[in-house]
Amino acid sequence: MIGFQTLLKKEILRFWKVSFQTVAAPILNAVLYLLIFSHVLDRHITVYGEIAYTSFLVPGLVMMSVLQNAFANSSSSLIQSKITGNMVFMLLPPLSYREFYVAYVAAAVARGLLVGVGVWLAALPFVHLPVQEPLWALAFAVLGGVVLGSFGVIAGIWADKFDQLAAFQNFIVMPLTMLSGVFYSIHSLPEFWQGVSHFNPFFFMIDGFRYGFFGQSDVSPWISLAVAAVSGLVLAGVTLTMLARGYKLRG
Repeated sequence: MIGFQTLLKKEILRFWKVSFQTVAAPILNAVLYLLIFSHVLDRHITVYGEIAYTSFLVPGLVMMSVLQNAFANSSSSLIQSKITGNMVFMLLPPLSYREFYVAYVAAAVARGLLVGVGVWLAALPFVHLPVQEPLWALAFAVLGGVVLGSFGVIAGIWADKFDQLAAFQNFIVMPLTMLSGVFYSIHSLPEFWQGVSHFNPFFFMIDGFRYGFFGQSDVSPWISLAVAAVSGLVLAGVTLTMLARGYKLRG
């Protein structure tokens, strides 16, 4: 376990030593979203019949921050190690591919949760935000971090340069998060687009996380939990298979 603990510590320190960029900057971005959208829409929109728009928006921003930063942490770490050539120092120690996977994903979850908590705390002066089902919120935050942390490992292994990694972020992660109900309830969409939203696993993670705050959601939290869990298992399986075969990691 010493090797695993060392790798995990290394991954956590990697983002913590530049926390102004990896933690503070994402929190600021989310707060700017909050200030702009709440100023424009809070007086005009309520959700679920009684919830102010700003209150509805904050859990979405928190979960969006968790997902995006979990992906960014694992993917950026791997691509940096590959490009700088120090990946060999992670492969030489007697670490199993399972320990390698868990260390990278756990660090990704840690960064995602840290940023998410920061966004939540920064939003508290602007909005009254009850947490009616905290265990549901925590479960979806952790599970979302695992899903995107795993996806980040896949992207980091597959990519050979930063612009390939940026394609994952710009054309997959960003669109799926922005179109997942962060800024709106899908019941405000036309029926066709409501159906399309149900093919987006990010929607279920954000909707389930929002249920933890309000006890209300667009779909059953059990369905959301099932979709998130299946997504996590599939991505974990793909990631572990790539690591076990040494895909693009071993010569």
